Amino acid sequence: MDKPFILAIDQGTTSSRSILFDRAGLICGSSQQDFQQIFPKPGWVEHDPSAIWESQLQTIRSLIKNKGISADEIAAIGITNQRETTLVWDRETAEPIYNAIVWQDRRTAEFCDHLKNSGFTEEFKQKTGLIIDAYFSATKLKWILDNVAGARDKAKKGELCFGTVDTWLIYKLTSGENFITDTSNASRTMLFNIKTLNWDHGLLALFDIPESMLPKVCESSEIYGYTDPSLLGSVIPIAGIAGDQQAALFGQLCVKNGMAKNTYGTGCFLLMNTGEDLVYSENNLLTTIAWTINGKTQYALEGSVFVGGAAVQWIRDGLHLITDAVEIEDLANSVEDNGGVVFVPALTGLGAPYWDPYARGAIFGLTRGTEAGHIARATLEGIACQVYDIVQAMEQDSGQACTELRVDGGASANNSLMQIQSELFGFKVVRSKIQETTALGAAYLAGLAVGFYPSLEDLYSQWGADKSFEPEKNPDYAHSIRSNWKKAISRSQNWLDS
Repeated sequence: MDKPFILAIDQGTTSSRSILFDRAGLICGSSQQDFQQIFPKPGWVEHDPSAIWESQLQTIRSLIKNKGISADEIAAIGITNQRETTLVWDRETAEPIYNAIVWQDRRTAEFCDHLKNSGFTEEFKQKTGLIIDAYFSATKLKWILDNVAGARDKAKKGELCFGTVDTWLIYKLTSGENFITDTSNASRTMLFNIKTLNWDHGLLALFDIPESMLPKVCESSEIYGYTDPSLLGSVIPIAGIAGDQQAALFGQLCVKNGMAKNTYGTGCFLLMNTGEDLVYSENNLLTTIAWTINGKTQYALEGSVFVGGAAVQWIRDGLHLITDAVEIEDLANSVEDNGGVVFVPALTGLGAPYWDPYARGAIFGLTRGTEAGHIARATLEGIACQVYDIVQAMEQDSGQACTELRVDGGASANNSLMQIQSELFGFKVVRSKIQETTALGAAYLAGLAVGFYPSLEDLYSQWGADKSFEPEKNPDYAHSIRSNWKKAISRSQNWLDS
């Protein structure tokens, strides 16, 4: 394997990116392109599938051109993607029949409530590891079949394809030759049995979804097919797939039982590797497939915070306390403590372990002495407390204590936030030296499949810390923060019902 690069395709919610990695796991070049967000109605979020494809293709071509290389120098392509986003297209023409319904979309929330009220909660948990929620793909796919004229008839005739974004990109890259997904993405559809590793016939019948619509489920690291040479000028093997959060877990090399990572982005996504043991949560976390490699499937517990870095954006754009997100650290450090202020950033409801769409953001403890700095500090503490709640739930579910959290994502660059997080945990928080861990995970999966990286063990030496954070304050500080947080979050829950 003498080709010098692996190409990672990182297709996200607001932009498409392509990143080149070398054998040392270092970034050699990148290209990014934003695309339009579509909001047809309140609570609805869509993407144009053609815009996803065109923006991704343009980033690949731009990267190759700007780097001054040819496609022949790329050993393989790994793909990571926004998860749960649902696309349906014509099998023959590859034309979408409707916009992609994005993971954030809530149009099927009422139908999900109907399923829960009808007693299906435990069945979905046992089969899929998921809670019943509009977040996942199944109800989105049902909505398209129910609401696009002629869609259900065409689906029953085998004329339509359903896929998450990975499936769509591979279909386009191979000009329809490969209609596939991997176990990590399949496990986010609410249609895949994570025990049997097959599409579940009972769930398909419940949603009236023909199995012919569904892609073949493959492992996360194998050669699936090859790019159409007319697209990039050469044939490149496509050899790795993982949903974005599973890819980040792999990129952080959290490949052993009990290892955990948190990505601090717009939201926060925390995953703990549970090895080959399928651990069901008793604390409202998700059980998901991390990846399948060489016939072995590893699982993870997952918890998501809906509003992480987005809380800082609100402080900037809503309250205008800062003009740039990075300024919140200095503002938070302009005061000695939070001054008794607690901010619950439930601006779009609460994720794990509460799963309360009716909660709303709240700021408690305001006095005449409250300053902007107190609110800034309470914002960082509110983000950290949400993550603490998930880790505590994971420890209870897995029966083992977490001793280290590996972190990445834009907000992890905030040293004060990371220090607060460590204080709350009482253990070490380690920021990765490479922040693009999602793309790196996809590159690793593809590279392993084609021999670009000799073995998983060989990758261990590549991981390194940018900075570590360990508790420095008296434990009373963390206890006080957590105690006030519990009071505040209980009062923000079910707000819209009260």
